[in-house]
Amino acid sequence: MVERLVEALSYPPIQRAVVASCLCGVSCSLLSVFVVLLRLPLIGVAMSHAALAGAVLGMLLGLDPFACGFALCLLTAASIGPLADRADLAPENTLGILFSFLIGIAFLGMGVLARSKAEALNLIWGSILTVSRAELLILAVVTAALLLFVLLLFKEIQAVLFNRRLAAASGVPERAVYYLLLILTGAVVSANLATVGGLLIFALIVQPGATAYQLTYDLRRFFVVAAASGTGACLLGLLVSYVLDWPSGASIVLVATTIFTAAFILSPKRLARGKRAGGRAGSGKVEGGTANGSRIA
Repeated sequence: MVERLVEALSYPPIQRAVVASCLCGVSCSLLSVFVVLLRLPLIGVAMSHAALAGAVLGMLLGLDPFACGFALCLLTAASIGPLADRADLAPENTLGILFSFLIGIAFLGMGVLARSKAEALNLIWGSILTVSRAELLILAVVTAALLLFVLLLFKEIQAVLFNRRLAAASGVPERAVYYLLLILTGAVVSANLATVGGLLIFALIVQPGATAYQLTYDLRRFFVVAAASGTGACLLGLLVSYVLDWPSGASIVLVATTIFTAAFILSPKRLARGKRAGGRAGSGKVEGGTANGSRIA
């Protein structure tokens, strides 16, 4: 078994797949922290369908499908914040509107497209084993940008995640931070479409953050735990797919789900809440809590 793995690592496609797994794990995991704490799980689905719509439009216009998908994904991400603020809608409602519009555009384009639709559909299913060097480079640049965003603006991010209005009142440029976060979300999702695909990336931008949420309240540890669980899920999933000859994207998502399940069962936060609930039931006391039930700091 070990000899087989060592031999496999000598092939360039496998080497690129391992690097892509690490980059995908880090970028999606860091993004999942924002998705979970801001309660925007629909953003992954909306961005992936924006990429699909862009790819179909690119094919209709005779342009590069991946470049068009990437561009429309960024444009959609950049429009979420301003639309939500100006229309006085919750971000998730804006996402729902954009999602329905984009999926309509995508399927309309596919209906009138005369040529093969396989190139566009590849963005939905993805394949980490066929990632090209150019796609790997784009993923590396996007991951580096997200890391710099988190490292350089950590205090501002912490304030925005706690409460956007309080952050603005404290002098934090919360709107710029929030909009930049949404744009990076579009970049991360579109850059990872070639690895796990649009349908499965939804799991990777939710589950690492949800796993970390079970284990810690500290925001710094939140990022570290999410990155570790997401990267581990990608690498272990790639290993499982190679050993068992399973689809790589599905294997990665199944491993990520297993890690979340283990974190949920062993969660010290959940166990502590259970003990407090038992104590309150015995004493007849009721304690208050925050509006969203979290204490991330």
